[in-house]
Amino acid sequence: MPVFSTVSVVGSGLMGTGIAAVFAAAKLNVTLIDTDPKRLDESPARIRSIAAELLSAELVEEKPEEIAARVIYSSQLEACEESELILEAIFENLAAKHALYSQIERIVPPSTVIGSNTSGFTPSELCQPFRHSERFLVIHFWNPPHAIPLVEVVPHPKTDPQITDDVLDFLRAIKSEPVLVSKEIPGFIGNRLQYAVLREALAIVRSGAATAEAVDTAMKASLGPRYSMVGPIETADLGGLDTFFTIASYLMPLLAKDEDVLELMKKKVDAGKTGLRSGEGFYPWPKERAAAVVAHRNRGLLEHRKARTDGTP
Repeated sequence: MPVFSTVSVVGSGLMGTGIAAVFAAAKLNVTLIDTDPKRLDESPARIRSIAAELLSAELVEEKPEEIAARVIYSSQLEACEESELILEAIFENLAAKHALYSQIERIVPPSTVIGSNTSGFTPSELCQPFRHSERFLVIHFWNPPHAIPLVEVVPHPKTDPQITDDVLDFLRAIKSEPVLVSKEIPGFIGNRLQYAVLREALAIVRSGAATAEAVDTAMKASLGPRYSMVGPIETADLGGLDTFFTIASYLMPLLAKDEDVLELMKKKVDAGKTGLRSGEGFYPWPKERAAAVVAHRNRGLLEHRKARTDGTP
C-alpha cells in the first residue's frame, strides 16, 4: 500500500492535472486545487483522456470514469487540509511559490508532507518560508507524467530523512521510478542532461553542419532508443571505457561550451515563434500535426513504460 493515501495537487495546469491523474490511477483519493475556475473546469476531461491512454496501454484496468471519479476539484486551498501529501505544481515563480507555502502551512499540521514539482528551483531556495522545513522536498515529475515514470526526489539539508524515504517508497508503490538527487544541483539530473544535449544540437545547427530536422532524426534513430535501454554511463561501459576515453579526449574539447547558441532560440522567441503554442518554432505546428506528434509521442512512451513495468533489467 502507498505510504500516503490522501493527496492534494495545487495547480491544475498541464503538469498538475497530469500528476493528479497519475495519483487517481494509483487508486488514491486526490484533491486538485486551482484558483482559476476555467482551468479547473477543463481538468476532468483531461484526466479522463489520460486515463483512457493508460487503459489503452494496459497500464490500468479500470475505466476512465472510475479513475476520474477519485478526483475532487476545489478553488479553495483549505480543501487540502486533511491531505497527507501536498504537491505544489504552480508556475515557476519563486515569490508565488513562497506565498503559497505560507498559506498552506497555516492550514495543515506539521506532519503533512509538502513537495514541489519545480523543474528549476532548489529545495533550499523554496523552503525559506516554512516554519517546519523538515517536511519539504522537491518531487519532480516529467512531462507527460502518466507516460514518463521518472520522478526526481530532491531533499534539502534539513529535510527529515524519514520523509525522503517515505516519498521514495510512495512513488515506487504507485509504479513511478523515483531517483534520489542526494545533493542539490540546479536542474537536478534530467534537465542537466537535456540541456547539455540541446546546447550541442543548437551548436550543430548554428554551424551549418546539419539542419534541425537532421539533428532530430539522428537522435531519434540512434541515441534516443538506445538511451531508453541503457543509460550513457552504461553505454560507455558496454562500449569499452578505453575506447570512450580516447574519443572523449579529442572530441570533448570541440563540443559547445558557451551560451551563444541561445541566440538561435532568442531570435525565434523574439519573433513570437515559441513552438507548438504559437504554431511555429523551429518547425511549423499546425493543429493537425501537433496533435499527431503528441499522440505518437505518448503512445511510444506508454509502450515503453508498459515494457518497463512488465520487467526491467
